[in-house]
Amino acid sequence: MKNSIFNFPATRREFISASAKGTGLLAFSQFVPAFLRDSVAKQAPLPEKDRRILVLVQLAGGNDGLNTLIPYEDSNYYRLRPSLGIRKEDALPLTDDLGFHQSCQGMKELFDEGLLSIVQNVGYPNPNRSHFRSMEIWETAAESDEYRSSGWLGRYLDNNCSGAPEIGEPEAVSFGNEIPITVQGDEAHNLFALNNRFGRAAKRLDYGLLDNMVGKSSSKDNSSYLKHTMMDTLITERRIQALFAKFKPSVAYPNHPLGISLSNVASLISAEIPTRVYFVSLGGFDTHQGQVNRHQSLLKNLSSSLLAFQKDLQSKGLEDQVLTMTFSEFGRRASENQSGGTDHGTSAPLFVMGSKLGDSIVGQAPDLNLGKNKDLTFSTDFRQVYATVLDHWLDCDSRTVLGQKFQPLPII
Repeated sequence: MKNSIFNFPATRREFISASAKGTGLLAFSQFVPAFLRDSVAKQAPLPEKDRRILVLVQLAGGNDGLNTLIPYEDSNYYRLRPSLGIRKEDALPLTDDLGFHQSCQGMKELFDEGLLSIVQNVGYPNPNRSHFRSMEIWETAAESDEYRSSGWLGRYLDNNCSGAPEIGEPEAVSFGNEIPITVQGDEAHNLFALNNRFGRAAKRLDYGLLDNMVGKSSSKDNSSYLKHTMMDTLITERRIQALFAKFKPSVAYPNHPLGISLSNVASLISAEIPTRVYFVSLGGFDTHQGQVNRHQSLLKNLSSSLLAFQKDLQSKGLEDQVLTMTFSEFGRRASENQSGGTDHGTSAPLFVMGSKLGDSIVGQAPDLNLGKNKDLTFSTDFRQVYATVLDHWLDCDSRTVLGQKFQPLPII
């Protein structure tokens, strides 16, 4: 008899449920993947429902930190940016010295409510101004002269720091065409890339072929194949899409890619999928020319999406489970260029959002007493942020992931 993929248990929970109804181990024994059958036989524990989750928001292209978090009491800022500098009266004040760009109303609201922390002047030694290489450094947590094949959160998954997710379900989900190196480890994991545009998995398989392969699957040797092909289809196409379809957000998300991505993340968290890491991205921050309008639109998209996401989590009682963090490959030069933009720079602020935050502003502001086209000198190593997240949020010894101990920050 041909096994139908739509009746096939996709996860350990579904398999146990079917078994309880008399249709589990016996009915599917000749077809069921070995890794599902073995996990039930070994009585592997189910994951807790209140596990902590990390959501990463990539600002691709290099966000201009000085026009996001504006040092409006520093005269050097206006000296270096006679055209692009944002006046104090046009900013959203945070302190006597700093304010948000006027498009960041949502982030300002979160900051005022204690739900957003700012880490100032984040970078790394010997900075690289190549988009590809600097992003690789951020994603792998490597030294600037070191090359690593795994991402910092991939190595976190390797260590199973707080218990592995349920077998057959994704350990990390990214929204885009590719799985970022950030979540790729030295070991195999269930990683999924979803495409918002079509609302479905980026990769699809022929169901007839998959049915045939499943029917032939009965040994432990098939586990690698099943994890990387069958589970991609079964979970991503059949289960996750169903969750997207029936999700009812409690707030209106902005109708652009980041807002849609974060709404989809909220739907999966609400459904108690035991995924620990989500990765979303907002591109377009490489503002070499015509920066004013472009950067304003990007910051509005970022700010409104973050606010909607946090408010949605709050309405569903999920805010204590989720920490959200932004990152970008570098900041921009302190000096504006002749094309109404800014060129590749070094350090910039990043933002951490959640209900379990510590200090609202962390780290030293950048020193703007610079000559034309000189780079900012970072004051906080980005791996200090990672170490804080690993040690104090994900309950993982950061040294096993980062290879050394970094001074934690009072943000969680």
